[in-house]
Amino acid sequence: MNGIPESADTVVVGGGPAGIAAAGAAAETGRSVLLVDRRPNLGGNIWYRAVGEGPAADALSDLRRLERGNLRVVASAEVLDVPRSGTALIGRGTDATEVAYGALVLATGARERFLPFPGWTLPNVTGAGGLQLLAKAGAPLKGRRVVVAGTGPLLLAAGAYLRGRGADVRLIAEQTSRRRVWTLALGLIRDRQRLRQALDLRRQLRGIPYLTDCWPLRAEGEGRVQRVTLRHGRKEWSEECDLLACGYHLVPNTELAELLGCRMESGFVTVDEFQATSVPRVFAAGEPVGIGGMELARIEGEIAGRAATEQRERARGLFGERRRLARFRPALDRAFRLSPQLRGLPSPETIICRCEDVSAGALREYGSGREARLQTRCGMGRCQGRVCGPSTEFLWGWSLRGTRPPIVPATVSQLTLRPDSPPTMRQS
Repeated sequence: MNGIPESADTVVVGGGPAGIAAAGAAAETGRSVLLVDRRPNLGGNIWYRAVGEGPAADALSDLRRLERGNLRVVASAEVLDVPRSGTALIGRGTDATEVAYGALVLATGARERFLPFPGWTLPNVTGAGGLQLLAKAGAPLKGRRVVVAGTGPLLLAAGAYLRGRGADVRLIAEQTSRRRVWTLALGLIRDRQRLRQALDLRRQLRGIPYLTDCWPLRAEGEGRVQRVTLRHGRKEWSEECDLLACGYHLVPNTELAELLGCRMESGFVTVDEFQATSVPRVFAAGEPVGIGGMELARIEGEIAGRAATEQRERARGLFGERRRLARFRPALDRAFRLSPQLRGLPSPETIICRCEDVSAGALREYGSGREARLQTRCGMGRCQGRVCGPSTEFLWGWSLRGTRPPIVPATVSQLTLRPDSPPTMRQS
């Protein structure tokens, strides 16, 4: 048995800061809550701990809330489908259970954006956050030369963590302009907490060059990456490296929201003041709503959890704090907007869709994402467009969207072991 109950008053999908906050708030009412996360341990990317380490200090109070109330955590599990209103098919191992819910909270987080350039598929070329997670899982870094590149605040956090693990971080290449970085930094003067975090990161990165208007042109090596050619303004040079960690900010995980039919705008789920989506009894919080940092995600999760369990007045009490934290979202968007010059990076031979081995030259023959998808299978592989979709959207304005179940890879047994008479959940 997979240990998944057949019903819950509230189901929360995602075990990062937003999902943990939502589950904790919902459980305080005494109603049954099911928290589902794809990883073995809760925390998401931000609170993911290295091998042998305990929970992050700033996560302890949130995690302790989960020990109270009628709450069950199901780890290493994912929602595969929403076969009918008020039910979710949740897979774990080789089994699946159709769970009836009264309310559903989507706290599905985000993933890194990758932009193709020649050599980006070489071994030892990873995402910035991806290499950080590999280090936490025990990958040896001591003495290894690392170039961190891309855009967004994750570059600084990754660089600081990798250096702390003994990596020789040669430089951080940020594609945005120095003016945009300074504008964002000046805006932090009114936000003491984020300012302290930024200053702490800069202290940890002392001595490591941080170059703006800088990005990789190509990666080269025999069997693995050995050097990366970078452009900084008009200057081009090659930097020897053992690892290239390259990620271009974040893309929200909205596949489940799209499958449910939630209204979307500019790639994000639209919500009202109570974090409610356009689909009745479905709420969303954190990165699927907008990229704004951990503290904002926690507040949104708390509001969603309270609203999902009819604690509307308690939820309203957090509106002011959410409004204050949400001011950072448009500033982030403006600061790390991608340079149009990055569209010229792929050569005709550069692979765009790694799952189906489709090159930029092959895709340029087509006039739309739909045509390219039908003719080349771009976006139809194992990742279902999660990697190449954001790339083609940036490069050519194409959309490879077309979410269909199962939204993650599933076994045949998971898709055939549905109960004949799924349970029903009375709406509160």
